This record gives sequence, C-alpha cells and structure tokens, in this order.
Amino acid sequence: MGRLFGTDGVRGVANADLTAELALGLSVAAAHVLAEAGTFEGHRPTAVVGRDPRASGEFLEAAVVAGLASAGVDVLRVGVLPTPAVAYLTGALGADIGVMLSASHNAMPDNGIKFFARGGHKLADELEDRIETVYDQHRTGEPWARPTGGGVGRVTDYKEGFDRYVAHLIGVLPNRLDGLKVVLDEAHGAAARVSPEAFARAGAEVVTIGAEPDGLNINDGCGSTHLELLRAAVVEHRADLGIAHDGDADRCLAVDARGEEIDGDQILAVLALAMREAGQLRKDTVVGTVMSNLGFKMAMEREGIRLVQTAVGDRYVLESMKAEGFALGGEQSGHVIVLDHATTGDGTLTGLMLAARVAATGRTLADLAGVMQRLPQVLINVPDVDKSRVDTSPELATAIAQAERELGDTGRVLLRKSGTEPLVRVMVEAADIEQARAVAGQLADVVKSALG
Repeated sequence: MGRLFGTDGVRGVANADLTAELALGLSVAAAHVLAEAGTFEGHRPTAVVGRDPRASGEFLEAAVVAGLASAGVDVLRVGVLPTPAVAYLTGALGADIGVMLSASHNAMPDNGIKFFARGGHKLADELEDRIETVYDQHRTGEPWARPTGGGVGRVTDYKEGFDRYVAHLIGVLPNRLDGLKVVLDEAHGAAARVSPEAFARAGAEVVTIGAEPDGLNINDGCGSTHLELLRAAVVEHRADLGIAHDGDADRCLAVDARGEEIDGDQILAVLALAMREAGQLRKDTVVGTVMSNLGFKMAMEREGIRLVQTAVGDRYVLESMKAEGFALGGEQSGHVIVLDHATTGDGTLTGLMLAARVAATGRTLADLAGVMQRLPQVLINVPDVDKSRVDTSPELATAIAQAERELGDTGRVLLRKSGTEPLVRVMVEAADIEQARAVAGQLADVVKSALG
C-alpha cells in the first residue's frame, strides 16, 4: 500500500480511491493510535466531525462517525462548516480529535479526510504514519479490540457549532465593517452560510454569489480558482471589494473595486502592516514560501518587516510560525494564517480582517495593496526529466547563474522538483514579463537537455 496521507490529509476520487471502507478504517485506526498515545487517558474521548457540501461527504461522514463511535469515541457532528471552523471547534470544545471531510479546491468527484489533534492542530507526521500502519494491519485481518455496551461512542448533532464559530470570527475583528459593500463568492462550498452571516453581523452590506451548494456544484467555475464571476459582480454592484473562498474556505483571494485581483502575497502585505501598527506582528516578521513574489519581499524589506521563507505548502508555513512564535504567515494562493486566532488557514477570517483594514483606514483596497508591486512571474513545468539531478547538474548550474546575472536585483530564478511527478518546475520573476518569459523558456530548454 502506498502512502495514504499527503500534505493535506487523504484525498482521492470519492467512492473509487476514497471509499466508505477506507474512511471507516482510518477513523478506527486514528482512535486506536490516539488512545495508545495517551490522548484519551482519564476521560471519555470526544471527536468533532464536519464536512463540505459534496454529495460524497454524506456517506463518508456516516462512515467516519461509525468508525469513531465503534471505537468508543463520542462524536459531535457539526455538519457543513469550513475546515477552519472544525479546527476551531475541536479546540474550543476540548475535543480529542477533529475530522474534516473535504477536497478543498478540487473538483466535485474528489473528497478527502483531514484529522486534527487536540487544540485543533494538524496531526504530527509520526501519528499519521502510525495511523496508516495500524489501518493496514487491521485491513489485512488482525481484529480490532471493540468496546461493547456503554463503552461504544454516542453521536450528537452539535447545531451550536455554526453560531459559536461566527461569534468567534466577529469577536476577534479589530473594528466593524459598517459602510462597506462586499461581494462574497462562496464557491458553492462550506462557507456558503458562515461567511455571509459573519460579514453581515460585522456591519457590511453583503452581496453573495456561488452560495447555493447542491452537492454537485462545489468549485464549479467559481470561487478562488475562478475569479471571473467575482470581478464582474464587484464592478456591477459597485462594491468596495470582493472576497473569494475555495470549497472548504481555508483560503481567501480578493478583488478590489476595479475588479483587479489581490492575491495572497498582497493580502499578507496589507495585514502585516495593520498588525504591526496594532503591535500584534511579533518580531516584526511575516512567514511566506519560496514562491512568494519578489515584489512582496522587496516591499517588506522597504517597510522594515522581515520575511521568513519556507518550502511550498501551508503546513511548512505553520511549522515555522509555531516554532518561532510568529503571528502571521501564508501563501500566494490565499492560505493566510493568523496564529493568534486560528490554527490553520481561515478564508473567512482573512477576508474579514482585510475588509476591517479598509473600513478602519478609509482607503481603497487597491491603495492598501499598492504597498507592493507584484512582479511578473512565469512558471513552466518540464515533464519526463530526472528531477533528482536538479541540484547536481553542472550544465544547469551554469545556466541558472547566467540567468541570475541577466535579471540582476529585480528578478529571481527558482527551480523546484515536483513531489509527486517526474517533472521540474521552472519559475522566473522579472520587472518585465517578456524578459521573464524569455529567461524561463531558456532555462526550461536547458532542463530538458541536461536532465532528459
């Protein structure tokens, strides 16, 4: 059996790769592993289980709940809520484990399972590995130790989860949003009720699109991966800004009043300055990844804010933040983590904080985001090459050095090995898009010849 857990839980085509049997088995294995680790010691264990609106989430939720209850875990079923809501409720309710069923921005046929530890934090890699091992042992025949009688878990619908999470979001806002008109694109996903409710309670005039999930339309031509509808709606309704989420609402992208995209780097820049002004940006540091736009790095340097860069992936951003005590971090894709208020990326919270900055300053979002100039960025994937030789090829090293000399201080070259495919990603930034394209094309040709 290949490794099940990726960087963001277990994902696959629902009812093909991700079956009810797998969901049930992983849930039982998770309960046993956490019990062995002492998580349940001295009390009756509790789990929080939520999902996004995908049709497959209905049977997968049933499987997860059955698995946990059969292992003696009481289950609080919170229904359709964002991933960060499940993480928050896991911590707020003192639960021992949280489970979210979602494939985030993936198309509807996919689904996924993500486990949270006590406090709403992602499970440690060693626990995920142990869950896989235990699951495989019992999948091949070793029987489970099963509780009976009063030892089995009880299942409760926790309907208060919606209001409790919305109240949390409103409670951490620095100021209200009165006077703002905001368009929200909910991607027909998990935040279709939560996000409009939170913005409205905070005082904004709210227009919604993509807020009618039917189980089949999640991420379908809308949300943070398809901003066209949001751009048009913001201009049509003469709104101050627009906010777009993905299917499980752990990310946020924005659109200014002119319909121009504001990406994750720009959002981080705006929030970094706001948090520093409020004395909340610990160590005057923000965490990004190696894919953060060079314009973001240059802007932070100019503003006297240090940028720490990690490998690509919000899990690596979060690890750095927790290890060093930083308060703000995120990715260009819109995963933004405000660690004082969330244990994972929270798209609704990010959107609220961005809107709060607009309301507090009286400035437009375009003006605020203008703190950084986003440099043109070109990405070329070069397939079917020996990616293991990226760091050792003399021919490639010479080409990279030449490209860096050509770009100077206003450009950047980054070559990354894919973690799942035999390909190398060539990324080039430059002040001029044509120069970026030319340099990226030249490097891609060298990658093919040197590593092919």
